[in-house]
Amino acid sequence: MTLLRFDGVGKTYPGGHRALDDLSFSVQAGEMVFITGHSGAGKSTLLKLAHLSERPSAGSVWFDGKNLERVRGKQVALHRRRLGVVHQDHCLLLDRTVADNVALPLLIAGLAPAEIQRRVRHALDSLGLAERAGHRSTDISTGEQQRVGIARAMALQPALLLADEPTGNLDPSLAADIMNQLVGLCRQGTAVVIASHDLALVKRMKKRVLVIDKGRLMDDISPEELADE
Repeated sequence: MTLLRFDGVGKTYPGGHRALDDLSFSVQAGEMVFITGHSGAGKSTLLKLAHLSERPSAGSVWFDGKNLERVRGKQVALHRRRLGVVHQDHCLLLDRTVADNVALPLLIAGLAPAEIQRRVRHALDSLGLAERAGHRSTDISTGEQQRVGIARAMALQPALLLADEPTGNLDPSLAADIMNQLVGLCRQGTAVVIASHDLALVKRMKKRVLVIDKGRLMDDISPEELADE
């Protein structure tokens, strides 16, 4: 089932900068896709359009059969409840504990307290953060903050997880562990779209890769093609 689709999408910012140009692709439920390209190629803009942090200047973005152009007002928040987002800069609440940060989107989604506790505990355990649950975000390392951001996205059990350089502050071994966790999410039906500069990691994962240059889709490499390398 197609979960996310970009259909001839363009994005031009005030001043004339064209971030995306006639971009078309689709992502299936349970699929993992890497987005690669140089800095400024349009990777982050692509993620923002799926999250409705930005709107396209041309074309359309579809999620689960719905044109996101029609998603307005209160419906935007409902859309975002189906998405997990891992930001490059973590976006943690610095005056809250690690557990509070992971629980926040679950509280917003209206889950029962017992279910929130269960999901938070599982996410922190999975990412080796159980002992940090009661620490404030300012009292843990940058790498741990990055893992908290990933745990927060995973705990939501979203239909789509968007990750912008999720392993940027992690050593190779820990990055591999994180990727294995995300693969596990895919097996449960979550589609995972990852913007990454880490070409070694991308090649090692042997998942589908979209190559973007100056906002245009230059290549769509299948897992089978990578497996043959």
